[in-house]
Amino acid sequence: MNNADVAAALDEIAELLELRNESTFRIRAYQNASKALTGITEDVRVLADSGRLVDVKGVGKGIAERIEELLSTGKIGYLDDLRREFPAGVRSLLAVPGIGPSLARRAYLELGVQSLEDLKLAAESGRLAELPGLGEKSAQNVLRALGRVSKREHRISIGKAMPLVEELIADLQAVQSLPNLMPAGSLRRWSPTIGDIDLMATSSDPAAVMDAFVNLPQVRQILGHGATKSSVVTDNGLQVDLRIVEEAAFGSLIQHFTGSRDHNIELREYALNMGLSLNEYGITAASTGAVRMFTDEREFYRALGLAWIEPELREAQGEIRAARDGTLPHLVGVEDVRGDLHVHSDWSDGAVPIESMITAAEDRGYAYVAITDHSGGIGVANGLSPDRLIEQMGLVRQLAERHPRIRVLCGSEVDIRRDGTLDFPDEILAQLDWVVASVHSGFNQTEEQMTARIIRAMENPHVDALGHPTGRLIGKREPYAVDLEQVFRAAARTHTALEINSFPERLDLSDRHARRAIELGATLVVDTDAHAPAHLDNIRYGIAMARRAWATADDVLNAYSFDALQAWLRNGEP
Repeated sequence: MNNADVAAALDEIAELLELRNESTFRIRAYQNASKALTGITEDVRVLADSGRLVDVKGVGKGIAERIEELLSTGKIGYLDDLRREFPAGVRSLLAVPGIGPSLARRAYLELGVQSLEDLKLAAESGRLAELPGLGEKSAQNVLRALGRVSKREHRISIGKAMPLVEELIADLQAVQSLPNLMPAGSLRRWSPTIGDIDLMATSSDPAAVMDAFVNLPQVRQILGHGATKSSVVTDNGLQVDLRIVEEAAFGSLIQHFTGSRDHNIELREYALNMGLSLNEYGITAASTGAVRMFTDEREFYRALGLAWIEPELREAQGEIRAARDGTLPHLVGVEDVRGDLHVHSDWSDGAVPIESMITAAEDRGYAYVAITDHSGGIGVANGLSPDRLIEQMGLVRQLAERHPRIRVLCGSEVDIRRDGTLDFPDEILAQLDWVVASVHSGFNQTEEQMTARIIRAMENPHVDALGHPTGRLIGKREPYAVDLEQVFRAAARTHTALEINSFPERLDLSDRHARRAIELGATLVVDTDAHAPAHLDNIRYGIAMARRAWATADDVLNAYSFDALQAWLRNGEP
C-alpha cells in the first residue's frame, strides 16, 4: 500500500462525509490530508513506522491514527461504517458531472436512487426535475452527463495510469532485462484518459516473463496466462495486457498497437497509393508479395518515405502529410522547461512553506519560479487578503535573496469575479511580478456572459496568464460554456498567456484547444499548479498536452530563458 492508496481512502472518507452533510471543516481536513500525502515523496509506511505522520502538514493526530490502522489492518473501521450508510451505487452518482454530494444525497433519500440506472430513470420520468430547486433543465443536463459517463466508463486519468505502468515495468525489469518493454496504445500517445493498457516486449524467455507478470503484487485478478500474452486486472481495476513478440517485427508491432485507429487507417491508405499494404508484422509489396519486417519503428516510417512521427501526434490531424512534406514541428519537451509559473504554498491551500517550494524548483534546475497563492475569492482556499499578500511579497523577496540560483517571482492566482473584475485592486496587482487570473466560481453563466467575463479580465493590463481556461475536471466537471475562439483571439491581442494546467485531473487547456490557440497567435504557459513539491513532477503531463497540440518551445512561455520571459512581459514577445 503506497501513498496514493492511502490518499484514495482519505478522499473516499471526505466524499462520504459530504454525502452525510458533515461540517466543511471535517471534510476539508481529510481532503487536505489526502493532498498532503500525494505531494510528498517519502513513503507513508516509513513515516508511520517512525511516528512522523503528524509532522506532515495537513495530517493531524486523528487522521494519522486512521492511516496507521489502514497500514496495519488493510482497512479503516470508520470508513467501513460510512460505507454502510450509503450503498456503493449512491457514491457512483458523484462520478456524474453536475451531481454534487447534496443532489446525490437528496436523490437517494427522497427518490430512492441507488445507481446510475436509477438516476437515469428518475431523470427520464420527470421525478428528478420535481425535486425542489432543480427543474427540467437541470434534469436534462443530468441525462446528458450520464451519457458522457457511460462513454468513458472504465477510463482513468493518465496521472493514475502512467505511475502504475511505470511501477509494473520496473518490477518486470527486475526479473529479467527487457530492453524493448514499453506501453502502446493511448498511454504511449499520452492521451488524457486511458482505458485498457497494452504492454509490449521482446524476450529470450517469454514464459518466465509471463509468470512474473501474473504474479506481480499489483495484480488483483488473472484474466489470461499464456506463453506470449497474458491479461490481468490491477488493484485499481485497470486491465493490463502484456504481449511478448518476436524481435524481428517489434518495430511494426509497436507502431500498429500504438495507433491511433484513425492514424493507422490513414497510414494504410497512404501506403496503398504506393503499392504497399501494412499490418502489424510489416510492409508488403503488392506486386511481389514480399514482406519487410522492422525491428525499429523509425525504420518503418522511413520505409514509407515519412519522417518520424512522435506518438503524441498520431491522431489523424495532418501528421502524415506533414511527415511526407518535412514540416513536422520540433516538439517541446520537458527538458525545455525553464520554470514554473503557477505554484502554491501553505499561505493558501498548499501543503508546505514557500521556501520548500522554492527549493524544490531550484533542485529541478529551474531558472525561475512564481509563488501564486490564491486570492480571497470565494473563501474556500484560505486565500490571501490584500494585507496578507503584501506581507507575503515581503517574505518572498527576502527568500529570493537566500536563493540566488533561481529567480523567485511574487505572484498570485487571482479570482475572476462574475463581472470580469479581479479580486485585488490594480494598485496591488501592479506590485506583483506575475498574475494568473482564474475562474473558480459561477460556472453556470451563459456562454456570452462567461466569454465577456474572461475577456474583461484578460484586458486588465496586470494579468499575465489565464489559468485553467475551461474549468474542466476530467471525469468530474464538464468545461463551462465559453467561446474559446473569442478568448484565444483576445489572448493574442492582450498578450495573455493561456495555461495548460498539468494537474492530471485538469489538463486544461486540452490538446485540441491548445493547438487552435497557437494557430490564432496566442502563447501557451505549461504550469503544474503545484500544491506540494512532488506536484512539480506533473509537468510531464502538461508538456504531453502541449506536444499533442504540436507546440514547439517557442510556443511555450516557460520554455523561455528568464531574460526572454521578462521581455515577453514587457513587450509581448521575447
